[in-house]
Amino acid sequence: MTHVIPLFPLPLVLFPKAVQPLHIFEPRYRQMLADCLASNREFGVICRAPESHEEDITPGTVGCMARVESTQPLSDGRSNIMVIGGDRFEFRSLVEMGTPYHSASVEGVIDIEVDGAALVPVAGSVREVFGRAGHAARTMQDDASALPELPEDPAELSFAVAQYVDLPLEFRQRLLTSRSPLDRLTMLAGTLGPMVSQLEVGAQVHARARTNGHGHGLVAGEA
Repeated sequence: MTHVIPLFPLPLVLFPKAVQPLHIFEPRYRQMLADCLASNREFGVICRAPESHEEDITPGTVGCMARVESTQPLSDGRSNIMVIGGDRFEFRSLVEMGTPYHSASVEGVIDIEVDGAALVPVAGSVREVFGRAGHAARTMQDDASALPELPEDPAELSFAVAQYVDLPLEFRQRLLTSRSPLDRLTMLAGTLGPMVSQLEVGAQVHARARTNGHGHGLVAGEA
């Protein structure tokens, strides 16, 4: 079933249940925020390349609903807001609603059914590499804080991990678009594997550097 939503095209990908800060400064989107706060506090976020025009969004592009969780109005009319990702939607077309901001006709996106047994091993692999990558990154930042908790549901796991990992915009959009939890997890496992190896090497070098200021075997003239 199609319905019409306020649309905020941005050069980012919002995932379901991900928390995202946004800075609202354009007058048209200030109006959108005011209208959303006066109704259901929701609008749609859809990814557009920085060099593309908002009117050129391709039908079939998948976006994500955003619910405004908090707002910080600024003295000049701008606002800092915090949103959380909701359901995914598929863009159909722009709709003229007489507002200065865009509205769009969209349809909900639902995952296909996948055998749960097939998800278990790949979900375990994603959890493992995420944990290793997270600990390595924390080591290099001298950060002793705990890693974020991940959901048990494999379908939610893919989006939860993706929100914490620095991934190319195109890859993030592919994850959001996929309707198969198995495909999403497989994509993440294949991408995180090489990343974690590099991070762990960096963490080892950082740890050695902390012991002597240079790292064992890295001082000039040292055997």
